[in-house]
Amino acid sequence: MLEINLLALFLAGLLGGGHCIGMCGGIVSAFSLQLPSGARWPYLLGFNAGRLLGYVLIGAFLGGVGSFATLGSLQTIKIYLFVIANILLIMLGLYIAGWSRALTRIEKIGQPIWRAVQPVMRKLLPVHSVWQTPLIGLLWGWIPCGLVYTASLSALASASPVSGAGVMLAFGLGTLPNLMLMGLLAKRVQSLVQKSWVRRLCGLVVIAMASYQLFLLMGILL
Repeated sequence: MLEINLLALFLAGLLGGGHCIGMCGGIVSAFSLQLPSGARWPYLLGFNAGRLLGYVLIGAFLGGVGSFATLGSLQTIKIYLFVIANILLIMLGLYIAGWSRALTRIEKIGQPIWRAVQPVMRKLLPVHSVWQTPLIGLLWGWIPCGLVYTASLSALASASPVSGAGVMLAFGLGTLPNLMLMGLLAKRVQSLVQKSWVRRLCGLVVIAMASYQLFLLMGILL
């Protein structure tokens, strides 16, 4: 059975870091400015733990929905989803490599959802306790993002709640170094992924992985 490549999703999250900082950097800054004085690590970990949990829940839900596409004509739908998910992964690879920004146009789809979520998030701010941060992070995961939408469609195409959750977790873990914005390791990773040759190489790896999965599908269908 064909499976969505988790490494490709992880690399997409990691190497899409410049986009993550552009989309979420303002939110991270707003959170940071409102944090109580003292160590910020617990708060940043709470935000990102909530965000990852949100991704996992979305992945499990979409994977569960996709699991119904197992018989008859529904199997055809599953194949179409698999093809679309890998085409979007190829678009992700092109974005990571800096060769195309077409993927960012997808973000307009989720703007109505984000407008509905924002008022709820504002009620949770400013942050007075670290226990608020996971819920804020959970809502944060709904920000319109072409990278997240691609991973979500991959979760849907996985046709399994467990696999869908795994797909979104792999993607979410890839985004962590850039969005934590703290610590020596994060700074080193960020400086590394901004190098053009690294981005192009990893973009090609993502493109190759997605293309290979489409090649395998053609071998099954022909």
